[in-house]
Amino acid sequence: MLRYVLRKSLSWLIVIFLATNLTYLIASTFLDPSSNYLGRRPPLSEEQIDRILTPLNLSTSAPLWERWWHWFTGILLHWDWGTSPVGDSVNSQVSYRIWVSAELLLLATIISIVLGVAIGVYTASRQYQLGDRVFQGISIVALNLHVVVVSIAVVFFGRMINDTTGKRIFYVTGSANPDVHGFFPHLVDLLQHLLLPTIALVVISYAGYHMTQRSLLLDNLGADYVRTARAKGLTRPQAIRKHALRTSMIPIATSVAFSIPGIFTGAVMTEQIFGWNGMGQYFVQTISKNDVHGAVAVGAFGALMTGLSAILADILIVILDPRVRVN
Repeated sequence: MLRYVLRKSLSWLIVIFLATNLTYLIASTFLDPSSNYLGRRPPLSEEQIDRILTPLNLSTSAPLWERWWHWFTGILLHWDWGTSPVGDSVNSQVSYRIWVSAELLLLATIISIVLGVAIGVYTASRQYQLGDRVFQGISIVALNLHVVVVSIAVVFFGRMINDTTGKRIFYVTGSANPDVHGFFPHLVDLLQHLLLPTIALVVISYAGYHMTQRSLLLDNLGADYVRTARAKGLTRPQAIRKHALRTSMIPIATSVAFSIPGIFTGAVMTEQIFGWNGMGQYFVQTISKNDVHGAVAVGAFGALMTGLSAILADILIVILDPRVRVN
């Protein structure tokens, strides 16, 4: 298993290297960092703009291969991913925003998976009964709700609770209060900022896992190996738990693993509404500001997450299905 992981890691490192460099070439060709200085008053001449961008390795007056080599050696020798057109360090931006997105999205994703799978197992084992129909109705509504609608509703109820109690129980915007110090006060402050966006993300995310798990489990309940287990004396709940559930979890595990890149860069609306400066918002900003180095860093991070997802998916499949072996 270890040899397989190392071999897969090496192959993915090659893919990430090629994808990142290709992203740099594409971004350098189509993004124009000088546009950030157009329309200023007083206006800047092309020479003045060029003098600003040259130290940042963003001036188009330099050949593309020369800019690429400067950028590549900076990463290779100093782990320096460059600077934005307005002088912000890409390293500091990405390192901060990764943790912001992780705080916001990983908890919501874990809760969505556990809740969705649990409800899927419950409804599949009670097909067409009252509980199955009620949860299916709720999940169908949740699947058709837009994240903006859910977020606004969650903000409304959060503010209503604050007004009713006369206390600041929930924070509507931001990820942390910089004036809070100490471990436990910081933990409470984090939860106050985290609860509302987490609820919004769980509402729009859990239903997909519920419906998928229910369908997969129902398919496996009619399989020969489940009927054989029942014939040997296992009760229906035991057959589900020991046999059908593990097999039906394989597609879910693969789906979750490959959703990791989207977890960090896909919650643009949620981050915008709740004022969380995460990777999703940064990705949009790099494009709107023609930030070549920032866009490439986001692309490289996405490629890295995709590689880790592929390896994690293979490991999960081996854990869930002992018949699968990797060398």
